[in-house]
Amino acid sequence: MPNTSQTGSDVVLERLMQLHPKLIDLSLDRLHRLLEHLGEPQRCLPPVVHVAGTNGKGSVIAYMRSALMAAGHAVHVYTSPHLVRFHERIETAGHLIEEDRLMALLEECEVANRGEPITFFEITTAAAYLAFAREQADILLLETGLGGRLDATNVIDKPLVTIITPVSLDHQQFLGTTLAAIAGEKAGIIKSDVPVVIAPQEGEAMEVLLDRAGALGAPAIVAGRDFTFHAETGGRFEVTSPGGRRTVLPAPALAGHHQLANAATAVVALGLTGHLAPDDGALAAGMLQARWPARLQRLESGRLVDRLGRGKELWLDGGHNPAAGAVLADMARTWHDRPLDVVIGMMNTKDPAGFIRPLAPFIRHAVAVSIPGEKNTFDATATRAVLEAEGVTATVAPGIEDAISCLSDSPTETSRVLVCGSLYLAGRVLGANG
Repeated sequence: MPNTSQTGSDVVLERLMQLHPKLIDLSLDRLHRLLEHLGEPQRCLPPVVHVAGTNGKGSVIAYMRSALMAAGHAVHVYTSPHLVRFHERIETAGHLIEEDRLMALLEECEVANRGEPITFFEITTAAAYLAFAREQADILLLETGLGGRLDATNVIDKPLVTIITPVSLDHQQFLGTTLAAIAGEKAGIIKSDVPVVIAPQEGEAMEVLLDRAGALGAPAIVAGRDFTFHAETGGRFEVTSPGGRRTVLPAPALAGHHQLANAATAVVALGLTGHLAPDDGALAAGMLQARWPARLQRLESGRLVDRLGRGKELWLDGGHNPAAGAVLADMARTWHDRPLDVVIGMMNTKDPAGFIRPLAPFIRHAVAVSIPGEKNTFDATATRAVLEAEGVTATVAPGIEDAISCLSDSPTETSRVLVCGSLYLAGRVLGANG
């Protein structure tokens, strides 16, 4: 029986998934071939800010987008993966791409590709380039999908600015098994004579990034050396930019102490965009108005919130690597007012023990789930075994709603529930919550 809820673009996206046997196959040759058939749309884009890194890419882009729009600029945005609908990946001039337009672009790319092998991310990135080239905007905020050197977004010869957010161990099967190797892949977006803003890094990663910038003559603006940031009293924070310029702004809207680094990185990068650079008022609006779903997001209403019951908080985070686990642990350390229960599901390409270990001391009880609809999900019983090995009392539930029900038994207790472990799980939660 056909899925009557599918849109036209969903059908095309399913066909495109079949063009290459590998979901990920890092190369630029296939994409360059397709872009040539499409008339090289990547050469007709507005000024580009290119962002790579392991954690924080989306948050940095969220602050930049919000501040640029507050300054009156038309902004294109490309991010991945999506949480609920593919359309989330492509934002043209401040609006999610429309269904009819997306379907037409995907079909145009499908025809131009002529049935040749190409990965899903490559051909959909080509469709995004077409969308961005055909609608006027002042700037494009472009997030890498995986790595940088061979990422499908790395076909921009001369971006306006590049940004490297914190690099940590993730996707080792594609990017290398050491921090230095992964940093080398991320450094692939750095371009000759183009300024690169480097967020706080572990020493080994910073060395690789600085070496690459130096080899290319790319001016490096480095956290801790060229710019600093710190929280102030009264819900504000200060960024000191290159040249000693001090900017005091409202605390970032996104939750977590780590967001100070993301916000400061965005502020410094925006200062390098020339005539597009927002003034202090627009920067302040950018801090307050930034939104980035499933990154320490509190769900205030919806079906899952109702199921959990009154007096309980429901939080959602898509972090899935050891560095993200440490960030969640930092947040949990500040949650003294109520016990923390966790619903966790992960992909089998991740390191569940590395993610869970820093968070484990703060968890009262965990419910493990498999991620619905994902063939590469880590089995819930295996996740429970990892949780228990880390000293966490854990049970298994057959699905997300069942997991929430497991934690809603006491109608009088106030507790905090965090759903975490995967952006794919986060997308299913947002869909189930409505």
